[in-house]
Amino acid sequence: MKVGFIGLGNMGSAMAANLLRAGHEMTVFNRSPEKRRALIDLGARGAETVAEACSGEVVITMLADDSALRRVTLGEAGILDTLGRGATHISMSTVSVELTRDLTQAHEQAGQEFVAAPVFGRPEAAAAAKLFILVAGPAAAVRICQPLLDAMGQRTFPLGTEPATASLAKLAGNFMIAATIETLGEVLSLVGKGGIEPGTFVDLLTSTLFPAPAYRTYGALIAESKFQPAGFAAPLGHKDVRLLLAAAESLRVPMPIGSLLNDRFLRLLAQGGESLDWSAITQLAAADAGLARIGRSGA
Repeated sequence: MKVGFIGLGNMGSAMAANLLRAGHEMTVFNRSPEKRRALIDLGARGAETVAEACSGEVVITMLADDSALRRVTLGEAGILDTLGRGATHISMSTVSVELTRDLTQAHEQAGQEFVAAPVFGRPEAAAAAKLFILVAGPAAAVRICQPLLDAMGQRTFPLGTEPATASLAKLAGNFMIAATIETLGEVLSLVGKGGIEPGTFVDLLTSTLFPAPAYRTYGALIAESKFQPAGFAAPLGHKDVRLLLAAAESLRVPMPIGSLLNDRFLRLLAQGGESLDWSAITQLAAADAGLARIGRSGA
């Protein structure tokens, strides 16, 4: 297929590379030109503008937040203005339910298809084409785009015809990961202060009660205090918690753990944690326990 890809960060560049390896004709755009070079070396065509990336059957966006996606899609000479009638915009970004609804309506009015397909997985999963993809949108458009999703992920989970459902599910999943991170921070501070080596306890947990990827991945990062380079930066984690709380408020669903997580991220960012992985919020639990970090006693 002839595909445009907009947003070449840690996730997007790996996803675009897998589409190239699968034989798709790619045009790539990123505001920072240097991020295009590796993909051009793999056979992609570099675009100088958003419009140049919208000449094919599909354009994919993988952008950091609502502001970036809104600007690229709805701004002057953006996707909405330049994508052909009947062509499809696949948004793979983690964004608000509200924005997803706005884009669904805008594309429908322009005679274009819109599919939401956010992903679960860190950059290493993106590079290995092992992402889990949540997809929602018009059935015919999803069917046409399925070969692209297959090239980027190990499994696709269809969630119906309304794109907003995929955005809500993604925010809910990220909330559960953040809650898991907070739980690990508190528990590893407890056992560490009590004399149990955190790495040993993580191995015990993931070999028995909690053999899930989130516990394995984040348990190891936390036990080793390995927060740089960030696989998923703390400001993005904070953004997702805020979007989750906004969705919960609109549905009148109390989420007290979400409020706690919002405060954790605010504190981490206030203390200079902008460049750290979002799992670094666990060091706040360590500080509350009188530890310099998890795994180190306060003595």
